[in-house]
Amino acid sequence: MERNGNLILIDNDTRRRAAISHALSNGKIHVEPFENVSELSGSWPRSGVVLIHDEAGSIGLLVEKMAHRGEAFPIIAFSEAPSSQRVVQAILNGAIDYIAWPISAEELNAALERAATRTASSGNAKMREIMARARIDRLTRREREVLGGVAIGLSNRLIGERLSISPRTVEIHRANMLNKLGANHTSDAIRIAIEAALVA
Repeated sequence: MERNGNLILIDNDTRRRAAISHALSNGKIHVEPFENVSELSGSWPRSGVVLIHDEAGSIGLLVEKMAHRGEAFPIIAFSEAPSSQRVVQAILNGAIDYIAWPISAEELNAALERAATRTASSGNAKMREIMARARIDRLTRREREVLGGVAIGLSNRLIGERLSISPRTVEIHRANMLNKLGANHTSDAIRIAIEAALVA
């Protein structure tokens, strides 16, 4: 992790938060501790790597919050003696690394270095895909169909013909779709659809 890096620590265990903060206190890493994702939402950081204790649904909730804000941070998940299935699920949900607790300061620093390197080399493409999918999941089936038509360059009239609905109804679905995606323009919606692998 770069000098004076920022670690966003999310863990509801006070002792573990204190232990991690202490382990990194001698380095150049600033630790911002949060009890849960909701607390983080109230004090959103500007940058950093997230180290999150892998509670049920915590990674998915974090990714959803990041998608809503349009900002992505690399996520490292951790837990005590994680099973391989748990690690795989965390990676599928958006984590770029997983570490077992307890961990030494050296191992933790190495994990943070890996996260910074992976993020730089991949351009955070996997996280962008996961965030885009989280946005797409907010859409109704009809709004997704309209987005699919928009993404391949169809007019409202042609989308309407395809879906057997009026152009005015397409327009309403299109406006709702843009709003739910947090897209200002059609081009933003198309980018999100491409990042979510909805269209090639």
